[in-house]
Amino acid sequence: MTTKKSPLEQKLWDNWLQTRDNEAANQLVQNYMYLVSFHVERIASHLPSNVNKDDLKSFGLMGLFDALNKFESSRDLKFDTYASFRIRGAIIDGLRKEDWLPRSIREKTKKIEQASQELEQLNHRAPSAEEIAEKLDIPAKEVETLIRDTLFANVLSIEEKPKDNSGEHKEGIGYTIPDDASVLPDEHLVKLEISKELTEGIKSLKENEQLVISLFYHKELTLTEIGQVLGLTTSRISQIHRKAIFKLRNTLKKMKDSTG
Repeated sequence: MTTKKSPLEQKLWDNWLQTRDNEAANQLVQNYMYLVSFHVERIASHLPSNVNKDDLKSFGLMGLFDALNKFESSRDLKFDTYASFRIRGAIIDGLRKEDWLPRSIREKTKKIEQASQELEQLNHRAPSAEEIAEKLDIPAKEVETLIRDTLFANVLSIEEKPKDNSGEHKEGIGYTIPDDASVLPDEHLVKLEISKELTEGIKSLKENEQLVISLFYHKELTLTEIGQVLGLTTSRISQIHRKAIFKLRNTLKKMKDSTG
């Protein structure tokens, strides 16, 4: 092991690594539960309020157990770091397999998509959230929020854990536990194109929008924490975030139209 541990914690690790003692494993799980709670809260902040945090916690626990079973003490890597990759990956993998967007949101999103297409044909440009909201007689904030939720669902479908030259999965921000099912070459190319288009879309955002997106999705700060960093209110950060996501939604829409 590469980090300083208390005598009790070291004993638990020795018992687990040498004898696979179940009681030691249970105590180690309790010791590292804070990692599960941390990633549950971070990921939940990206999701609609209907998503049950207990479900996310269950996914995270599976990731923690997986980390305990697969961790190699001889590697120059802290368990906390390794476990975080596994926990976050298990939660995102679980979300991919669950239909966590309610039917009501999907139906509203279809209406937004239809209204957007009609306005774009009429005005020959991408409509704003305010224009869509006026056409559907709903608040602009609701339009932006719905777009954010569905965009995150799309991001989940393309976020992959990178591999090194040997084919082994590398730990990183985009870590997820790989699915057993192989990805077809054409699907892989589509995902690469979407990822590329999103990257270009982010570059086209205003500087403050880029910063909020980066801090929220890559640094995984909450909107409140971002507000503290930038010296702005949480509501202002939320507004910047919604507007940025709405713009990125047009990027994904264009990509979808060009491939479908």
